[in-house]
Amino acid sequence: MSDAKPATADLSTSAEYIRANFEPSERVAVLLRNAQRRETLQRISTAEKIAANPFQEWLRYKNCKEGFDIYLGMNALKPAAFTRTKDDILAIRHLYVDLDQHGSISLAMIEKSTLVPAPNYILNTSPDKFQAIWRINDIELGEAEALLHAMAREFDADRAATDAARVLRIPGFLNKKYQQDFLVSARYQTDQLYHSRDFHLRAESVESERRNIPNPPRKAGPSGTRPPSQSERDWAYVKNALANGVDSEELIRQLAHSRAADKSDPQYYARLTVTKALADIRAHSAAIPNTTEAGNHRDSH
Repeated sequence: MSDAKPATADLSTSAEYIRANFEPSERVAVLLRNAQRRETLQRISTAEKIAANPFQEWLRYKNCKEGFDIYLGMNALKPAAFTRTKDDILAIRHLYVDLDQHGSISLAMIEKSTLVPAPNYILNTSPDKFQAIWRINDIELGEAEALLHAMAREFDADRAATDAARVLRIPGFLNKKYQQDFLVSARYQTDQLYHSRDFHLRAESVESERRNIPNPPRKAGPSGTRPPSQSERDWAYVKNALANGVDSEELIRQLAHSRAADKSDPQYYARLTVTKALADIRAHSAAIPNTTEAGNHRDSH
């Protein structure tokens, strides 16, 4: 991998990002997706070729001119791989969380946490949405995915971004998902190469985690929906309690006590949930105009 950047430096190009995260000869996947056209393209090549100008110019054209979102596989693939599945993975190079709900709050909790080290990169992928990424070495696929699930639980991250074959956005390209394009950027924080011992979460195997989910549904209901997860039930309970005037610190105490059996840091989980619920309630309240003030405003024109 390339020489380290200064701490907290911004990486402005995808070529810099790819070179910093993979050896030149390592094979990685690049995924292009156009939601409007329902078209997906995937290319697998060496990091050296993907970071080179011809490939980068093609990606920029597909992104800016044809509206494709650009993603990068975060782990190295086998020399003969032509697909991006778990069986194709040669080595785990990264752990990550996708903070897609109240991202700045979750990010602040990660940065204060003693359960995980400082991320190598923080990607800002859209307004108040982030991806935290850790470089890691000497870890098996099963252990890596167990840690991905554990971090998603602890920091209320996207549960879908917990498989080793996941693709994430690349800095330097536009996020085309929203009405207004958003330039994805990366903040480089440290050149540390981590090991599994640097992460202090209770990391169960994925199969064990599935077995511990209470009352797993055999089939979806008539409407095709699934029963809410325990975290979703916690969220609904906390929001309802806050709306009815329950003290936030008392809620944190209650929630931490109720999740003590299945959270490695229940106090941390409880505070994160209550803090995010408070922020959600305040944002919703601010979006509802005062009827009297609105009427007075209309009368003044």
